[in-house]
Amino acid sequence: MRKLSDGLTALQPKAEGNPAAMVQLAGLMRKGGQVEQAVALCRRALALAPHDAELAAQGRALLSRDVPNWHFTIVADAGRNAAYDVALRRAIKPGMRVLEIGTGTGILAMMAARAGAAEVVTCEMNPVIASAARGIIETNGYGDVVRVFSGHSDKLALAELGGRADLLVSEIVSNNLLGEEVLPTHEKAMRDLMKPGAQVIPARGRVRVALAEDLAGETGRMRMVDGFDLSLFNDLRAPARSHSVGSKRIELRSEASDLFDFDLGSRRVCTPAKARTCVRAAGGRVNGIAQWIALDMDENTHYENRPMPSTTSCWDMMFHALPAPIETAPGQAMTIAGSHDRHNLTIWMDIL
Repeated sequence: MRKLSDGLTALQPKAEGNPAAMVQLAGLMRKGGQVEQAVALCRRALALAPHDAELAAQGRALLSRDVPNWHFTIVADAGRNAAYDVALRRAIKPGMRVLEIGTGTGILAMMAARAGAAEVVTCEMNPVIASAARGIIETNGYGDVVRVFSGHSDKLALAELGGRADLLVSEIVSNNLLGEEVLPTHEKAMRDLMKPGAQVIPARGRVRVALAEDLAGETGRMRMVDGFDLSLFNDLRAPARSHSVGSKRIELRSEASDLFDFDLGSRRVCTPAKARTCVRAAGGRVNGIAQWIALDMDENTHYENRPMPSTTSCWDMMFHALPAPIETAPGQAMTIAGSHDRHNLTIWMDIL
């Protein structure tokens, strides 16, 4: 691999000035693991030929590879942005050093700088995104305050940070809260990089659940197809599927309840691996459990993507289908159970 990288690097002087050759070489460099060099080369190529539509399409395809689409929906969530901004303005004092995990577009790092932080170090493990974030931060005039570390936060040394930080801010939560490694990432940062008693935004994350009905029923389940029984393949289907929180096909059939509550400022999150919660049914048909998240930025600022018609969120709710629908009576007590391994979440209903 080293010989390949050296060989591709040696080709750069020959490709310079030829936009098509530069993009082609950038693609080879990216495949060879030289991602940051490939991105820089591709951007130079596009700048040399701003009116070449074919080259622009090739360049955008290269730059966008491995960049998840949710980066574009996150920044459109005004409620999420406002919750972070309010909490950061409340928490940051002059002279503070802030550590952010998960740069993305750089918006939270810039919010921290705008709120008065003396220094912000933000970690982004995707080198393509890190490169774009640096440009955005410079364009918005915060290049002298915000520094992008290209790599996972667990690779950030205390010396590179410049000393222990006063405040940790992150947005590395998934639809089930845990899927982006928020617990181990926060724990390591709190132990190795933060001052004792450092504030964390968000301070807590809660997994919320309620009885629900998918009005569309069991869509996607296999039965008889062209005379063949394919039903055994249903065992391979994921136990939960995602829906927009504003979806009209999912109706809640009980009040909401917290199944898990995680302290994101702890050096070791000690939440039980299993939990149960009792909810009171509103009555009617129930064929699944709806699960969503709530983030407590601090004691006063909260964000929750509760499923309701016409609402929006950058996070989806998860619908955990029951093996078979059940009819519930108003006020009937039902037990929802769940387990987690700090990375994945499983939810089911205890039916006695």
